[in-house]
Amino acid sequence: MASRRSPLFATVALILLSFVCSTQARRIKRSEQQLSARTDTMDLSKFQVPLSNGSTTLPSPTPSLVLKAITLGRGTQNYTCAAGSTAAPVAVGANADLLDVSSLVPLMASPQTAQLFLKLLTPYLVSFDFGIIQTARIPILGKHIFDSTGVPVFDLGAKGVFKGKKTAGIAAPKAACRGANGRGEGAVDWLALAEAPGSVGLKECYRVETAGGKAPASCGGDAARNIEVQYATQYWFFG
Repeated sequence: MASRRSPLFATVALILLSFVCSTQARRIKRSEQQLSARTDTMDLSKFQVPLSNGSTTLPSPTPSLVLKAITLGRGTQNYTCAAGSTAAPVAVGANADLLDVSSLVPLMASPQTAQLFLKLLTPYLVSFDFGIIQTARIPILGKHIFDSTGVPVFDLGAKGVFKGKKTAGIAAPKAACRGANGRGEGAVDWLALAEAPGSVGLKECYRVETAGGKAPASCGGDAARNIEVQYATQYWFFG
């Protein structure tokens, strides 16, 4: 049964994120570029990327690497269907904003508390449209797209650029949010990605705590079409 989630938690969370970011911006009176640069000095060493869905585990990050950024991705997983096809839609990429949660981290009593908050926030974030998110004062650290050759690209501005190739994947937990407002085809897999040629400053990326994003099981034999499925997730970057 699809879960029905009250928007109250997400509203409060987004207001909190917006308030923190705008307050810090006024206090330090710096440009967005300077505020982003300040977060590079934040200690993320005590944060542990979630790796287990309860039964299967992704491989751990390379021990010599350092956690560079934790972001909330919000966007669409994109698919296409050929005319008359009854096969499963073909994945062709994604398009997502990467929200910087660095301003939220210091408010939490511990890294464990912060990670729990982010885990709870992700299923609600998928129900918010881009307009609400983009008009809030939550820093957008970067953008996630696929290039013309089908390679996933994460542009994190001053923090670097990550072009990835999948090294491992596991199913999302059974209780993961299926999609916007708790309705949808399910949550996309959790992934481990290694750097591909063209990466700058970033070596590995993990997509975890996914909500939504799965396509319908069949194209349904309809006319040719493109399908955009709303999703939210956490992206963890190491370098």
